[in-house]
Amino acid sequence: MAKKIYVGNVSFSTTESSLKNLFSQYGEVLSANVVMDRVTGRSKGFAFVEMADDAAAQSAIQALDGKEFEGRQVRVNEAMDKPRSSGGYGDRSNRY
Repeated sequence: MAKKIYVGNVSFSTTESSLKNLFSQYGEVLSANVVMDRVTGRSKGFAFVEMADDAAAQSAIQALDGKEFEGRQVRVNEAMDKPRSSGGYGDRSNRY
């Protein structure tokens, strides 16, 4: 089963290709996504990597968390699911 990994404190010059190369040492990388700011087009300093299986993902997390990559000490851990929002302007259940 695929596992999504959060990679924090990445260099602003880090590319998806360089992340794939780094993580592929530990197993098959399905995708790598550097999160970009919509307004400036610059990296926000974090990324997500999806690996093909749990064992490879855990191996990568243990090996890379706290290590230096492209001049920055990266934070690597399992990605958490994004909390669901009620959408918009809060709870509308108490309308008159």
